[in-house]
Amino acid sequence: MNTKLNIAILLFNQVEVLDFAGPFEVFSVASEIHNHQFFNVFTVSKENKIIKTVNNLQVIANHTFVTHPKIDILIIPGGEGTKNLLLDTSLLQWIKTQHQTAQITMSICSGAILLAKLGLLKNKPYCTHHQVYPFVEKIDKTAIAKKNKRFVQIDSIYTSGGISAGIDLSFHILKKLTSQKIAQFTATYMEYNIQNFS
Repeated sequence: MNTKLNIAILLFNQVEVLDFAGPFEVFSVASEIHNHQFFNVFTVSKENKIIKTVNNLQVIANHTFVTHPKIDILIIPGGEGTKNLLLDTSLLQWIKTQHQTAQITMSICSGAILLAKLGLLKNKPYCTHHQVYPFVEKIDKTAIAKKNKRFVQIDSIYTSGGISAGIDLSFHILKKLTSQKIAQFTATYMEYNIQNFS
């Protein structure tokens, strides 16, 4: 990897905490322990307001849709709030626009329903939280559920299962973008079981 990549994590009300905090930790720690050379990791929300997550943790995003820099990797977490986002046309358009220019778009947990709503899972394999498959099927009956997978890649889109699976997917992408050695070192530093993302 020759250039530092911008990684944006979407935040919204009722987002699942580990869905966004897990990937944030993997990519930011990997960069931190390697002289901050790999990634610029930041969060983005539609407006500059306090976000209330699932179970009521309160956070504020680093950027809004207007202020964020160019996005190389877009991370769409899940959570109960994704259902409300299905009706937010401006947010959906923002995701679509960023996906068109990003190198990688990845969804965690029920973030997959937003990809389905945009038609990005049409006739494509995907995975999500075990309770979310029926919702995706209602949105796009052509999407191909891979219920036995931890994460799935098709072209530039990666989808992952529920909550903790986002950490595994993040390590998988870290390994692809850098090396097995760097991913291993990061996992060891975090005391994470590397067998999960091989």
